[in-house]
Amino acid sequence: MQPKEEIILKIASIASGSNGNCYYLENDNDAILVDAGISAKQIIERMTNLGLSMSKVRAVFISHEHTDHVRGVDVLSRKYSVPVFMTKKTYLSYGNIIKDSLLNFFSPGKQVKFGMIHVNPFLKSHDAAEPCSFSVSSEKKNVAVMTDIGLKCSNVIAHIKDADAIFLESNYDDHMLQTGHYPAHLKARISSELGHLSNKQAGLVALEHASPMLKHVFLSHISENNNTPELAFHTFNNLIKQRKDLKPELFVASRHKESSLISLD
Repeated sequence: MQPKEEIILKIASIASGSNGNCYYLENDNDAILVDAGISAKQIIERMTNLGLSMSKVRAVFISHEHTDHVRGVDVLSRKYSVPVFMTKKTYLSYGNIIKDSLLNFFSPGKQVKFGMIHVNPFLKSHDAAEPCSFSVSSEKKNVAVMTDIGLKCSNVIAHIKDADAIFLESNYDDHMLQTGHYPAHLKARISSELGHLSNKQAGLVALEHASPMLKHVFLSHISENNNTPELAFHTFNNLIKQRKDLKPELFVASRHKESSLISLD
């Protein structure tokens, strides 16, 4: 009997930032998108740059109803007949219509399967109707997609412990936010438990809770006005250096272009 061929999980950031978010995850047979916050045209262009096709995409999972996560989902789903998954509360706050035959609801804590891809949605702390993050697994590899989170709740901690790779929010630098031009109420919202994680908070959650099997980190949803890719990278990297057993490959996800396609093998 021949040995079973390993199914490789691959991941990429298609877009990440307050202007739009979209993350791609695939194995040999199937693929999903998490969020579609840029135009359908941009999603296709960036996927094409990576040699990827919508023909493999089985579903788009929506984390919450904010525009930078849903902007392109209606056109994308209709044009390519791709099912869309979100919670009922998210859909009621979405403000648009997904074609009935393509609309599906998931419940936080209940797994959704596409072949060997298993999607586990879980609640997170953010100012939306029913915001969710996702843990996506195939074979023995796990990827956590955790952006737009205001604090490291028990769900975030549990899923980062099991992750081989993460898309992790690193939204703002504390000093840049507090000394920047945003009004006080917006600064308070961003730094609140219903807002976003700072660079320092992102580094600390990995430092304190990630396991040594964490091999890839995409610092994600980086603010254009209150952060820089360099600050996000160096803050996170300096913190996790305290863990000798934790040496992940570190990427900064861009709002302007797709990342490379990373294999989890």
